[in-house]
Amino acid sequence: MAPKNQARDNREARERLRLYEARQGLHDRQRRRRVRDNVIGISALVAVAALATGSQLAFAGSQPDAKPSASASASSTPTPSASATPANTGDVPSKSIAKDSTWTGSLTLNKDVKLGIELDGKKAPQATSVEIDLIRKQFYEGTSCHRLADSDGFEFLQCGSANGDGTGDAGFQYGPIENTPSDDVYDKGTIAIARSSSTYSQSTQFFIVYGDTTLDGSTGGYTVVGKVTSGLSDLVSKITSKGISDAGSDGTGEPKVKTTITGATIKQEQ
Repeated sequence: MAPKNQARDNREARERLRLYEARQGLHDRQRRRRVRDNVIGISALVAVAALATGSQLAFAGSQPDAKPSASASASSTPTPSASATPANTGDVPSKSIAKDSTWTGSLTLNKDVKLGIELDGKKAPQATSVEIDLIRKQFYEGTSCHRLADSDGFEFLQCGSANGDGTGDAGFQYGPIENTPSDDVYDKGTIAIARSSSTYSQSTQFFIVYGDTTLDGSTGGYTVVGKVTSGLSDLVSKITSKGISDAGSDGTGEPKVKTTITGATIKQEQ
């Protein structure tokens, strides 16, 4: 009987060993899963925080300040310290693209509002070069005009954000500010570049002034890159005169008429 007992004991020993190894494997897999989940959780939190911060800065970094009596400053964006040296970031198109020349073209909104435009490569060579490059690459087509100001002395339509809501860019920011009005009045028809507190925070957003507008110039003003040469009355009658939705504390808001850039052209004047 001894051999039978020994065989049974061997089988029981092997079974105990198998169960032990199975439990150890389970514990090990659970440990690795906890570590993995913790890493994923931490990474997700970091990603969410980064996206939230980036979106906040991008949104705040694209709003032209209102006239001094209004409250529309980009207060969410930290002001650079006096010791910081402003500089371009990312791959900024060369300012030589503008060739110190006048450029003409068109900007079409909602397929039926066609604006004639003129960009000044002499007075604003860097901003003009950026706009030429973006138009040539069809960056603007399909983007939205997300912000409208429609009060007396404060009338502009802001366009050109990569995400269509005031956030996003083309991977670069640039300066300096060029060709600002000495009296802080941006005449009807002006096309200017939006920015935040830094003079090197210009990117893809611009605003079209459809009624003489006074903007705070104490932090440097806004680059006047060109002007609208035709079609401004259609912009007013079909889009801006319809008003805004959910005005913020600065009196601006999303246009009631959803506005999309459906076409843009540009060429050098001979």
